[in-house]
Amino acid sequence: MKKIALLSISLLFAGYASAQKYSSKTGKIVFEASVPLFEDIFAQDDNNLVILNTDNGEMASVSAVKNFRFKTKLMEEHFNESYAETSKYPKATFKGKIAGFDKTKIAASPQKYTVQGTLNFHGVDKAVVSTATIYTKDGKIYMQGNFIVKPVDYKVTIPKMVTKKIAENVNVEYNYILIKS
Repeated sequence: MKKIALLSISLLFAGYASAQKYSSKTGKIVFEASVPLFEDIFAQDDNNLVILNTDNGEMASVSAVKNFRFKTKLMEEHFNESYAETSKYPKATFKGKIAGFDKTKIAASPQKYTVQGTLNFHGVDKAVVSTATIYTKDGKIYMQGNFIVKPVDYKVTIPKMVTKKIAENVNVEYNYILIKS
């Protein structure tokens, strides 16, 4: 399994080999699907792999879906077995581009950019658009943003008995500190 994951990552990032790139193996992704009056549904992955080609603004990331941690083990178990089906769909990937990205214009003061690309989750590819705040400090590139996804768009089946407890729109936030590779 590790060989397959390593090969997938290698192929995903193959186009970035000769470009000036920044990357992180400890990118943070958080999602929340809570609704009022019910238990919070919140999970975090601190091992998201992300790479940014600073020559053209292209970026890609990959997460092992089972790395998302919930506040309770039972919630984590239900997520992995019933919703995300991590045995069938072990990873989530994003491949896209930062619109109007120019590495010479990245400064210490945060600037807003639009990130457009394709998110693959649960075996489904969907276009996503995000507003990201990007800045540089101490030779690193900091990038944070968020976007909304709908479980139904990714063919995630939610049992009727819990549909009122899980939000229709899931807020996904990311926070990356990228270093020159």
